[in-house]
Amino acid sequence: MKLVSWNVNGFRACVGKGFWDYFRNAEADFFCLQETKMQPGQADMEAEGYHLYMNSAEKKGYSGTAIFAKKTPMAVTYGIGEEEHDHEGRVITLEYPEYYVATVYTPNSQRGLTRLDYRMTWEDSWRKYLSGLDEKKPVIVCGDMNVAHKEIDLKNPKSNTQNAGFTIQEREKMTALLEAGFVDTFRYLYPDRKDIYSWWSYMFHARENNAGWRIDYFLCSERVKEKIREATIETEVFGSDHCPVTLEME
Repeated sequence: MKLVSWNVNGFRACVGKGFWDYFRNAEADFFCLQETKMQPGQADMEAEGYHLYMNSAEKKGYSGTAIFAKKTPMAVTYGIGEEEHDHEGRVITLEYPEYYVATVYTPNSQRGLTRLDYRMTWEDSWRKYLSGLDEKKPVIVCGDMNVAHKEIDLKNPKSNTQNAGFTIQEREKMTALLEAGFVDTFRYLYPDRKDIYSWWSYMFHARENNAGWRIDYFLCSERVKEKIREATIETEVFGSDHCPVTLEME
């Protein structure tokens, strides 16, 4: 089973930069998107052989997620069931007989950390939601989680400790999520791999200089980690300020 996750930073923009070529070549069983920035009907998203599920933000041109799935799920859930958190199109969960597949676009704490308090509330609710799923059956969850967990996960850790995505508070929430029974699949396979990132600022030639952050993840339930076969970060794929990440499992 192959899964792909990609923050496309605007689906319509990404389509103009080769999205469908990568999509077709990937031949994924699940292809998950974050930051689609669109409402249903604003672009042709039909793909032969796939079912499409979208969760759009109420605010137009903002946030949003989508999943292309080859297999029809038993059930589809949009959001996490909490009014405070379900207006921005951030979560889709597909249920299958033996597992869940979920995608998430985690709220950004924003410049000046203006949304950090909200982010902390979100993180606790999100962890509770995933743990509830995990009690029923294994979970595979992917997306832009807007945090570089360890110093190895970004180019310039020392200068970013007060910046959104690398505050101690955000990193501790990721630690808490993993300790709740989840595995960072890339680090499970490659605990010491350096200088490989999934997001680069558009400023200061960051991608050209590989001054990036690893903030896009595939996590899975701890009890199925032996089924992980490969986890990649597709740094050679352009079309967004993020690159796709992939997971292959038995």
